Amino acid sequence: MENFIVSARKYRPSTFSTVVGQESITVTLKNAIKNNHLAHAYLFCGPRGVGKTSCARIFAKTINCSNISSDFEACNECESCKAFNESRSYNIHELDAASNNSVDDIRTLIDQVRIPPQIGSYSIYIIDEVHMLSASAFNAFLKTLEEPPAHAIFVLATTEKHKILPTILSRCQIFDFNRIKVEDAVKHLKNIAEKESVNIDEEALNVIGQKADGAMRDALSIFDQIVSFSGKEITFENVIQNLNVLDYDYYFRIVDAALEGKVTDVLVMLNEIFEKGFDGHHFIGGLSVHIRDVLVGKDAATIQLLEVSESVKQKYVDQAKKCPVDFLYEALAILNQCDVSYKSSQNPRLLIELSLIQLSQIIESKKKGASLKKNSKKLLRIAIDGRTLAPAQNVQKSVGKVSTTIQNNGNPAKAEYKTSVDTGVARNTYTSTVSIKQALKSGIQRPQAVSKLKENKAEVSDTSGTYLNTEYNNAGVFMQLKEFARIKNKSERVRLALTVNQPELTDNKIVLKVSNPLQEDDINSVLSELQNYFRRIYNNQSISVETVKSATTKTKRVFTDTDRFNYLCKKNPALAMLKQKFSLDFE
Repeated sequence: MENFIVSARKYRPSTFSTVVGQESITVTLKNAIKNNHLAHAYLFCGPRGVGKTSCARIFAKTINCSNISSDFEACNECESCKAFNESRSYNIHELDAASNNSVDDIRTLIDQVRIPPQIGSYSIYIIDEVHMLSASAFNAFLKTLEEPPAHAIFVLATTEKHKILPTILSRCQIFDFNRIKVEDAVKHLKNIAEKESVNIDEEALNVIGQKADGAMRDALSIFDQIVSFSGKEITFENVIQNLNVLDYDYYFRIVDAALEGKVTDVLVMLNEIFEKGFDGHHFIGGLSVHIRDVLVGKDAATIQLLEVSESVKQKYVDQAKKCPVDFLYEALAILNQCDVSYKSSQNPRLLIELSLIQLSQIIESKKKGASLKKNSKKLLRIAIDGRTLAPAQNVQKSVGKVSTTIQNNGNPAKAEYKTSVDTGVARNTYTSTVSIKQALKSGIQRPQAVSKLKENKAEVSDTSGTYLNTEYNNAGVFMQLKEFARIKNKSERVRLALTVNQPELTDNKIVLKVSNPLQEDDINSVLSELQNYFRRIYNNQSISVETVKSATTKTKRVFTDTDRFNYLCKKNPALAMLKQKFSLDFE
């Protein structure tokens, strides 16, 4: 029986052309070999399973190959290539830094670096998981990494670049490996499935590619797992059953039901999902991603961001046409809040159900809001006219009962309401209201009093213009100063500076008195604006505004007893005579 080899090892890249999804890096390395621009240290960093170690091995094999092909690939026929392929090469050394992370291990490596290669031109040292080296090991490695022998090349590989010392990073050429795209993973898996004679749906390959989360090694491991589960015939249902992945058809159905406001259907589908054993938090995350994908599908420029098969991509485009943008934005906000509150919730299922109910009510709420906005002006007119429509009625005394009569006179909109209340006391007249329902049916005629009032307002507005029509005198200008501060929403300090003193008028010049430099600065900050304001008010472009400091008289303040006595003596000279006659003095 032939030994089984996992696909991740069996189909491991052996040349630059077989590396998946890292074209920029492979082209750079091939050009370095072509131009003989080889650095003494390289750092390959990136997520797991994207080809860092594989590229390091291919690079090491190629630079020692004695018969490099025209496209700068290893020939796999020379002694160096054969030795590498058979794992007996003494020129290429691999070190696992996770288990050899001490200073002694680095010292052993430094001693080994001095030995020249037996075959080929270079000794290549591949150090995997280099971030696991201790700080002391890094420091011991610094000098050798900076100035290695001419035949030594170091290739460091890591998944956590931030853990490596900056002094190490500065000594290396750094290559950042990308996550494998879903479409690249699907293409590679399809080739492997053909070689292994496995029939598999493209949608199933997309699920595997998404589940791998950008790691080609994970995708190949999942592929082997599915083949062991389903055999040579693999369907989409087999994949989601084995990987315990929620069918995205549920997400499409839930969004469709939410658009139609079918709360019961949404809750029934949620129950089915829970009965299949799926986690609620995982479901909320998946639904959020689905809403995001629908939003992406609304614009032709962003459809390329969907990492799904063409058939599923068309489903997203079709559903995007049915979903308003506002619905998608609000749905994302609701689901995000649910995701944030999930862990702290005492009843997570109820939280999810409430969020889905909110999703189902978005469209209905929008319709109600639009209808209310449409009728808001009409309702406002009814509320205003209803209070002024019915004339005031006299309430007279009656005994023992309340009577209400409606005099229609053939026009319900002008109905008169007469009410008499048995209280023994005559009430003042009051204005009745009308039925909104009745007014909506028949409409309301605006009473003459209101129209006359509007005519009067129109007359005033026609004669007065936009601003108050005040005379050009001290009182009028002073009032306009207050009005300017109010209309322009100026600060209290500016308002006080403008109105603390009465202005003076000289022909077309308005002089504002200030008591101190602070008030002068406050007025000067709005001086041009104030001047334009007065020119518009009085329709006179010759008006100018100036400030002048008012003269202040200094009065001596009374502080001591002598000062107080002299102040009183000025008012009443008899006090001085009294003090002199009785020889009085201050205590």
